[in-house]
Amino acid sequence: MARLTKKQKEALAKIEKGRVYSLSEATALVKEITNTKFDASVDIAVRLGVDPRKANQMVRGVVSLPHGTGKDMKVLALVTPDKEAEAKEAGADYVGLDEYLDKIKNGWTDVDVIITMPSVMGKLGPLGRVLGPRGLMPNPKTGTVTMDVAKAVAEVKAGKIDFKVDKTGIVHAAIGKASFTADKLAENANELIQTLIKLKPTTAKGVYVKSIFLSSTMSPSVAVDSKVN
Repeated sequence: MARLTKKQKEALAKIEKGRVYSLSEATALVKEITNTKFDASVDIAVRLGVDPRKANQMVRGVVSLPHGTGKDMKVLALVTPDKEAEAKEAGADYVGLDEYLDKIKNGWTDVDVIITMPSVMGKLGPLGRVLGPRGLMPNPKTGTVTMDVAKAVAEVKAGKIDFKVDKTGIVHAAIGKASFTADKLAENANELIQTLIKLKPTTAKGVYVKSIFLSSTMSPSVAVDSKVN
């Protein structure tokens, strides 16, 4: 087992064993125990009482974080020529079609989000093996397949993220940076949690939000009261 560094021991010592913190307490504590030389990401992990193997219990969606993620999201707009100008004006980092499809075929995936149009989706099908595992395949349910390309690009740039429960029943998402105030982190986290609550499948039985943990890059995790309201 790896030995803990002095800073890791100090961080762990600040977390009360067995205690479940309020959201505001947890965000303040995560900031306190983050000791990286760079602006660390703050992440949330929400364990849901669902069985992701069942289609009617799959939880996925989008949320616009009030204060953004703190990350400059790189957006690729795969669009026809008539939509290129509006995609560029909305802030897309890469705009085009065939040239980028060829680059993706050759393994290029240096983007965070791909936005496209319904008419282009047929061309993306063969690239599923490249885009799928990286979570880059556009999907109408997350607003990344749309005719309103400009709006979709602007929303992603402003802090809209998509999320999906993994095979273990956990939703992972970045909710900001350690440089954010504790209040802003708490508001971003609460926005995601409330969105998840609204998406509760009718077939999910028992406790829906089982646990919530906050952490930053390389920090220990802090347990959050799952009865957030």
